[in-house]
Amino acid sequence: MSTRARFVATSTIAPVVGYRLPADVRSVGWARRELRRQLRAWRVGGELAANAELLVSELVTNAVRAHAAWAVPAPAIGVRFTLSDDRLRLDVRDVSDGVPVINEAKGNGEVSECGRGLMLVNALASGWGVEWDGTGKVVWAELSLPAPGAS
Repeated sequence: MSTRARFVATSTIAPVVGYRLPADVRSVGWARRELRRQLRAWRVGGELAANAELLVSELVTNAVRAHAAWAVPAPAIGVRFTLSDDRLRLDVRDVSDGVPVINEAKGNGEVSECGRGLMLVNALASGWGVEWDGTGKVVWAELSLPAPGAS
């Protein structure tokens, strides 16, 4: 090897990871743990990581509920995490073609647990949306990453 040659450090951490999860409520915790592990590998922490965990929990919960409406066993839920220079994107795919709707919480005010998911997504994400593919949909949410050197 030439004395002028240098090794350049490159990241071996993939900027995109994806999973297929059973359409089961246990998948919510699994997705959250896997996201937490991936965020540590990407060195993303603090409030951004906490918000990302909450977002993925809500999106996977909604996908599990969408699959539960099927009379036959539903295929797996798809989950994908993508890290770019300026954002973290969370994609959750389900088989439903239903339109996600931001609802007011159902029940008795603050003690209600149902109906707040997309309200939280809307409040915490820097952007979110839905993409249909003919066999279902992907609901995605993005969080903006702080600029390098920003605290």
